[in-house]
Amino acid sequence: MPVSAIIAEPLRINRIGSRAERRARAAGLVRQVGLPADALNRYPHEFSGGQRQRIAIARALAPDPALIVADEPLSALDVSIQSQILNLMKELQEGGNLAYLFISHDMAVVNHLVDRVAVLYLGRLVETAPRAALFAHPAHPYTTALLDAVPRIGRRRAGKKIRGEMPSALAPPPGCVFHTRCPKAQPVCRTDPPALAAVAGRPGQHAACHFPD
Repeated sequence: MPVSAIIAEPLRINRIGSRAERRARAAGLVRQVGLPADALNRYPHEFSGGQRQRIAIARALAPDPALIVADEPLSALDVSIQSQILNLMKELQEGGNLAYLFISHDMAVVNHLVDRVAVLYLGRLVETAPRAALFAHPAHPYTTALLDAVPRIGRRRAGKKIRGEMPSALAPPPGCVFHTRCPKAQPVCRTDPPALAAVAGRPGQHAACHFPD
């Protein structure tokens, strides 16, 4: 399929606009994501990885969504291209009524793009907080370990490292799912699952931990 058909496909499937209107929408989106006008008549194999990601973003924007789910959208790109795509996503977010549910293991990328962070371990929500609060003062030991593992976030913390293998999500441990690797685990952690609760003195921050930092 040429790029014009790829971008317009969500509109065609949902019967939005005429053929001419869909073509015009695709042309506008190509310009919006920083691709040349002649990209409409070309095919994906003619583009670099970063350009193909821009095509994917244009396709996602075609039906004018309020929310885009972006699951590891930068994982297949080199660092310089990652920066370009990340800046493009931020510009698109600031330029309209658009929100992202951004899924990533890269905490530096999370720190750059998001407003609020939710941290999961074995599919369980262990902490949620405004971005600045979470990066400055993580409350859950797993969040602390994630930030400690990324030197470029800032100074390294002196906390204990987590050890051992992650248990199977099909047979999670009883009690707190993180207790088998947590340096702060106590007997209560092995038996009682902690509720996601507000962290004292930190507005908007919640942690599922019996002994939050």
